[in-house]
Amino acid sequence: MTDHFTPQVIFGLDPMWFTTVVLCVTYAIIVWDRVDRAIIALVAAGIIVLSGALDQAEALKGIDWNTIGTLAGLMIITSIAQRSGVFQYAAIRSAQVARAHPAALLLLVQLVTFFVSAILNNVSTVLLVAPVTLAITRELQIAPFPFLFAEVLASNIGGTATLIGDPPNIMIGSQAGLSFNSFLIQLAPIVVAIQAVQALMLHLIWGRATHATVENRLRVMTMDARAVIVDLPLLLQSIAVLFVVIVGLIFEDQLHLEPATISMGGAAVLMLLDNWEHPREKQTDNVTRTLTDVEWVTIFFFVGLFIVVHAVEVSGLLQLLAAKLAAVTGNNIALGGVIILWMSALLAAIVDNIPFVAVMIPVIKSMAPAYGGAEHIAPLWWCLSLGACLGGNGTLIGATANLTVAGVAERNGIAFGFVKYTLYALPMMIVSILICQLYVWLRYF
Repeated sequence: MTDHFTPQVIFGLDPMWFTTVVLCVTYAIIVWDRVDRAIIALVAAGIIVLSGALDQAEALKGIDWNTIGTLAGLMIITSIAQRSGVFQYAAIRSAQVARAHPAALLLLVQLVTFFVSAILNNVSTVLLVAPVTLAITRELQIAPFPFLFAEVLASNIGGTATLIGDPPNIMIGSQAGLSFNSFLIQLAPIVVAIQAVQALMLHLIWGRATHATVENRLRVMTMDARAVIVDLPLLLQSIAVLFVVIVGLIFEDQLHLEPATISMGGAAVLMLLDNWEHPREKQTDNVTRTLTDVEWVTIFFFVGLFIVVHAVEVSGLLQLLAAKLAAVTGNNIALGGVIILWMSALLAAIVDNIPFVAVMIPVIKSMAPAYGGAEHIAPLWWCLSLGACLGGNGTLIGATANLTVAGVAERNGIAFGFVKYTLYALPMMIVSILICQLYVWLRYF
């Protein structure tokens, strides 16, 4: 809870109840899916500020500009790179490696997304893989939703495996003093198992039932991938900039830079390389085209949602829930771990996991004396990480990667609504948390 702002809601309403109602109504309208989610979030954010639940300065503090900057920068890089034909090339080569078989492609998409998310981060990964996914399905004339859905799940699962894969892990590692190797040793084994189970479930749901015609498969297998490269210099520039950005993101701690700085810096350099040889008028056209391709619906949805969630945090609701947890668990670390795992998963599915993790970190620290000191509470950190990261798969609004893919899908005319996504995702998320519960129980308790 902030130390410098006290909410003063109009008509003397209780800030905690008021912000909770606003949040619930916001999510209810999103689920209704009749109004664009960016409009809903921005209107809700306006209500929060106008009501006095947050003032303008405090509302701006609630926006995670690092997330916004990272998203925007990678969207710009993606927009420029795709003009070279690189994604079409990658799509054709990937389809040919899988022999243009939809079931093999479904597995391939998951494996690529899983591993890249572990070494990069889940949002960056889906921004790079989603255009390839769309190009592949377009060539084979098969439904893209199952592939995009699988990509979302794999990005959040893969991001759970490492310190840098998902923002909650970065926060936990920093505050608890846990290293990159600690996350890899403790979480990677169970995350790999979860991905295998999820891949099997997706194969049973869609993989075995999705078919491409012989003609489409043959056409894809005989395509000349190199022929789709329409601008080789731009392709080489894009690959070079993207490589530097990825390396920068991997070593961001050593460089003392935030992901937004790295991705926006890469975007600026690539825009310069894309335009410096052109006349002024052509530069304006290129920049306008590039910025038009940015998923502004997703960007502004996050701006509004960050403000609403921050208001709930400032009101004290999250702190209240955390205090109740500490009281219920007492000195039973096994019970505490199970409660943290499930509460993190369920709340991450409906509320952004970043503010929740920010509140839970000091609560878990304060529980250390009851369990014999800080060196004995490591299992609680792993439960928090698994619950918060994997719980984001539960609904469309549970994680940044989910909404990023939804934005790309909607811009390409593909239905990716809240209800459709959640009907498939929530049961799969619950299965993953059940696996986690068995794992933490056998390994730590």
